This record gives sequence, C-alpha cells and structure tokens, in this order.
Amino acid sequence: MAWHPVAVTQENSSPPTSSPQISSTDEATIDAVAVRDLVDVPAVEVVMTLAVHLMTAAAVRCGLADDPEASHQVDLAEARILITALAGLVMAATPDLGAMHAAPLKDGLSALQRAFRDASPIPDAPGDGPGERLTGSRRG
Repeated sequence: MAWHPVAVTQENSSPPTSSPQISSTDEATIDAVAVRDLVDVPAVEVVMTLAVHLMTAAAVRCGLADDPEASHQVDLAEARILITALAGLVMAATPDLGAMHAAPLKDGLSALQRAFRDASPIPDAPGDGPGERLTGSRRG
C-alpha cells in the first residue's frame, strides 16, 4: 500500500471518509513527486523531524500533554518503545549531526527518560530504563 498525500483545504478540512480511486499511472506520478520532494529535504531536517515526532509521542504517553485528560493518555509500555527508538536515532545520528543539532536532541531524550522514571510506579534498575542501554544510565 503506497502513501498518498491528501490536500486539505478550507472547504475540505476533514479527512476523506473513503480512499479515492487512484489509477496505477496516478500512483506512479504521486510517488515520483514525493521522491522529488524528499530529495530537496536535507538529511539533518529529516532526522530532526522524526526525533520531534518521537519526542512528542513519548511525552504524551508519559502524561506530559497539555491536556486535562493527559492522565488518561499515559501508557508507559508505549512510552518505553518510543523513548528507546528515539535513543537509537539520537545516538546513531549524533556523529553526523554535529553538536548544534545533537545537543537539544540529547537534552530532550534525557528529559523524557526522567519523565518516564517519575511516571513509573515501579522503578527500573539503573541502565534498564528506556533507551539507557544505548545512552547509559540517566539517574540523578
């Protein structure tokens, strides 16, 4: 199943209720446009965007959302997966990102690891928290 961009306008601000019929020729054209668009995006921007999405999702799962219902959104199992994925991305990309881009990602990762620890009713052993096998223990 290919990804298909959907234009959202004022008149059509809600998602479609059914998938539009797209011919294989249209699908190939859409894929070609998407590839051309991605070619123009620097790798650092792709990594940073992905990291922000992971951070946001992990923060919501740790109950840090700006929402009165945030406590109902807490899911530490999901947060663990997201934080570990973020740690892998940050640690793998750090040598290529440089200090200017890597430092805020590492700070955000550390903050999420602390938030997870604070939200967890059963503390992980040092080094066993989400992503800590990749980053080292974030205790203290």
